[in-house]
Amino acid sequence: MSETRFWLIRHALVEENARAMLYGVMDVALCETTLLEQAPMYQALARRLPRQAAWKVTPLSRTRRTAQAIFAAGYPAADLAVEPDLIEQSLGDWQGLPHDELPPKLAMPKHPFWPLAGDEKPPGGESMVEVIDRAGRTLERLADAHPGQDVVIVSHGGTIRATIAHALGVSADNSLHLSIQNLSLTRLDRNPDGWRVVCVNELPGY
Repeated sequence: MSETRFWLIRHALVEENARAMLYGVMDVALCETTLLEQAPMYQALARRLPRQAAWKVTPLSRTRRTAQAIFAAGYPAADLAVEPDLIEQSLGDWQGLPHDELPPKLAMPKHPFWPLAGDEKPPGGESMVEVIDRAGRTLERLADAHPGQDVVIVSHGGTIRATIAHALGVSADNSLHLSIQNLSLTRLDRNPDGWRVVCVNELPGY
């Protein structure tokens, strides 16, 4: 089995009203002003990413728009395959809530760097433990389907944390200590000996 190289990019910044709430898997828009202001970051990603890669996005438009902005910045346009199981963590009934309305609803102490504990499951949603399971299974499937290839995935902060947790075998709570910023690059490789983390939260142009 040959090495598969995964290049994971968190989507661009969403618009201001969405940032004021827990948006999870809601299909919110990107911030148009930031899309223009961060043109050098898209250009840097266009130069950094490998050619001849398979591209994957999630069902949410913010990942597709981010990929298209990278193409517009100089990367040769590629087909975008949708991977539903790489979507963000579903916050269920809590999606759309302003951030300050969540604490009274929590059954467990919140994580220092995330509104929920790693194993807390919102009503109608999923826990980070479940995100790690589905994202991990998806990465293994994609690695089997693309041996010896590069795979670029435009996804979400929670999902990228989950893929790193899968690669390292760490807990959901530990994965939430990872900072995954918008437009950052994370690189994970799977080879016959297992998973290797090459870089996490690398910001283009820095």
